[in-house]
Amino acid sequence: MPQQKNPKKKFPNRENLSNYTKYTGIAFQMIIIILAGVFLGIKMDKWFQTNDPIFTAIITMLFVILAIYTVIKDLIRKS
Repeated sequence: MPQQKNPKKKFPNRENLSNYTKYTGIAFQMIIIILAGVFLGIKMDKWFQTNDPIFTAIITMLFVILAIYTVIKDLIRKS
């Protein structure tokens, strides 16, 4: 009688691949959130015709905080 193959032996690093894709997705999510903040800040600086990029700095920092909050929330939920 032939022995059944263990599917885990076929892909021994499946868990590592799963972690890799999870953390890569989180990194892209952070990048998109932060870039959205930069884009919004630049548009607001142009709209209000400021000499210094004050809106870009403030909104980017707020979106960095939002990105960190989102990552922490996702990591707690997925754990």
